[in-house]
Amino acid sequence: MNKNKAVHLLKQYGLIIISAFIYAIAFNWFFDPNEISMGGFTGIAQIINHYVPVLPVGVLVVVLNIPLFILGVKYQGFHVLWSSLFAMVVSSVFMDLLPLFITFQPMVDHLIACIFGGAMLGLSLGLMLWVGATTGGTELAASLLKRKFVHIQIGKICLVIDVIVIILYAMAFRALNNALYAGIALFISSVAMDAVIYGRKNSKAAFVICSNGDNVLKAMLAEDMGVTRIQGEGGFTKGEKDVLICAFKPSRIARLKSIVAENDPSAFVIICDAKDVFGEGFSRYDSNIL
Repeated sequence: MNKNKAVHLLKQYGLIIISAFIYAIAFNWFFDPNEISMGGFTGIAQIINHYVPVLPVGVLVVVLNIPLFILGVKYQGFHVLWSSLFAMVVSSVFMDLLPLFITFQPMVDHLIACIFGGAMLGLSLGLMLWVGATTGGTELAASLLKRKFVHIQIGKICLVIDVIVIILYAMAFRALNNALYAGIALFISSVAMDAVIYGRKNSKAAFVICSNGDNVLKAMLAEDMGVTRIQGEGGFTKGEKDVLICAFKPSRIARLKSIVAENDPSAFVIICDAKDVFGEGFSRYDSNIL
């Protein structure tokens, strides 16, 4: 193993450990003491633990995930299976060990618990998915389903699965209010998860429509902006138009406006959000997760 690969693996598994610790804090601080379902296999484990307290939630999560991990290796390979197995075991250990050192008391305001719990949960799961790992259960199932439903963001798939678990939780505990709080927490979690996974990919796209785009094009290329030039026609004037299309980082929006204003003040410019950009100069497409 070369040095660069070793450093990469160290960073990857270090981030998994940090994410697993955040996951365990969210469970023990905000979800479990307030009887709010975490959804997924952890939520199922909470239900089983309620009826059989001798079985720790962390251990149940590992047992419930075994069949799903066996299925996962077929589609995502041993590396993804191993990193996810590591994440699941570490998070489960943290979940069971933290209460031995810290006593987490129920919160008076359940809304605060579900807001902060959901945010921490989404942060931890998003960071794991970012490095190609999951805690198993919902996230692993969602990453597998993502291969078929490529147009749906992974946070939304997790939300659908978790809603089903929340319904089962409400039926088992006969606690409709807590199930509603869980729904709020998991919605916040899905938003936070997508923000972590997709937020880093947010970019801007610009369409610059001008009569003579030579100067604008040269100035953009001088700033190392990737530009595509196509020929257009004015709908009203029927005159020839240059249409320059460029994807760029949000931090460069002011510079782009300056370039256009300096080189062609009469140009018509459209700047919009580009939520997911991949290719040269941007992120790479990952069919296993994104």
